[in-house]
Amino acid sequence: MQKEKKSNSMDMIHGSLWNKILLFALPLAASSILQQLFNSVDTAVVGRFASSQALAAVGSNSSLISLMINLFLGVSLGSNVVIAHYIGQGSEKNIKAAVHTAMLVAVLCGFFVLLLGQVIARPVLLLMGTPEDVIDLAVLYLRIYLLGMPCIMLYDFGASILRSTGDSKRPLYALIAAGIINTILNLILVIGFGLGVSGVAIATVISNMVSAGIVLSILLHEKEPIRVELKQLSIVPKELKKILVIGIPAGLQGMMFSIANVCIQSAINSFGSNAIAGSAAALNFEFFAYFIVNAFAQTTVTFTSQNYGAGEVDRCKKIFRLNMVFSLLFCGMLSAIFVLGRGFFLRLYTTDEAVLVFAAQRLLIATTLELLTSTYEISAGAMRGLGHSLLPAIITCVGSCLLRLVWIATACRMVHDFRVLMIIYPISWIITGTAMLTAYFCIRKKCFKSLGRF
Repeated sequence: MQKEKKSNSMDMIHGSLWNKILLFALPLAASSILQQLFNSVDTAVVGRFASSQALAAVGSNSSLISLMINLFLGVSLGSNVVIAHYIGQGSEKNIKAAVHTAMLVAVLCGFFVLLLGQVIARPVLLLMGTPEDVIDLAVLYLRIYLLGMPCIMLYDFGASILRSTGDSKRPLYALIAAGIINTILNLILVIGFGLGVSGVAIATVISNMVSAGIVLSILLHEKEPIRVELKQLSIVPKELKKILVIGIPAGLQGMMFSIANVCIQSAINSFGSNAIAGSAAALNFEFFAYFIVNAFAQTTVTFTSQNYGAGEVDRCKKIFRLNMVFSLLFCGMLSAIFVLGRGFFLRLYTTDEAVLVFAAQRLLIATTLELLTSTYEISAGAMRGLGHSLLPAIITCVGSCLLRLVWIATACRMVHDFRVLMIIYPISWIITGTAMLTAYFCIRKKCFKSLGRF
């Protein structure tokens, strides 16, 4: 049993890097894709077996849901960095303190988002300009979805703890089990019982409970120092501060990014329910391609944190190079598959020709160039692994978020065309990537000099 538990972790500080990066990143990408499949299955089922209005209701919530949880997802990333850094240093006492602090924060954050979301659901969706024929269904979906928020947070923080040790497989197994349950329940509740939007929301909540339960069970029975003891759950101020120093800038970056996307969603809403539904369908493939990038970015964070904690400067440099190459390659390949096969893939979500026109436009413009996000995500991940989280957050907020808001307020007002709205994505990726790469090399030089190893 002891050997089996040891095999779940990974020695990131010694030996070959490229194979370990792939073994860590690919399950991580699969985990993110499975999480998105929860929403994708919702979208596909309501699009094919309910109505275009139901599809639009589910799709119009994606950016808002991201906005509400991204701050706390950033905090979970902070726990990953802190715990991985302690692992590199071999500090078991600090690892235990950080683990128990992170798990208690996860529960508190989950209930906070649940309660806040119930209050602001309708006002915010109305503020976003959700059409009258969609608003009631959209509010219903969001309020039910948010009931599972404590479980979402528990899974994300728990998975972050496991990944800090190099274990990206067991969080994936938890999502596979939850994903199967989600799919089965979707079909039963929507097709069998005709529950529509409420049915897919209920299925998602139950599946999130399953994934959270599995990860919690793993941590309760894990070996020291990451085993969770319920009676030891407490917030250690010193560890919380370290987690928040990394996590809050990352979370605020995610929130600002989501605010920009909420504004874009509001602009999409101005084109009507067909545009909303089409954008929602195409967005799924955009997410799938981005999750490849995000997986290698998180891999960069964890590997860099451990190796920087151990003073392995040369390995930190190689980690950056390998993750950048892998991210560009795998994201580019997946994006090409979706774009070339768009006729097949988009019809998985809808057969409405009016909806398909908007879906194809978004897919061709955004998904085709999704690999460009590698330039800023991998660079930002490397900076966070080095303990610098504020600068990448600022660059992303200005380069992606602020620029997109300016575009909506200017270009989109002058030319009310869906394609004009979509083109801001690749423009912002190029600008943000250039700035982030420059910042990374400056920060890296400073950090490595402090170790006397540049």
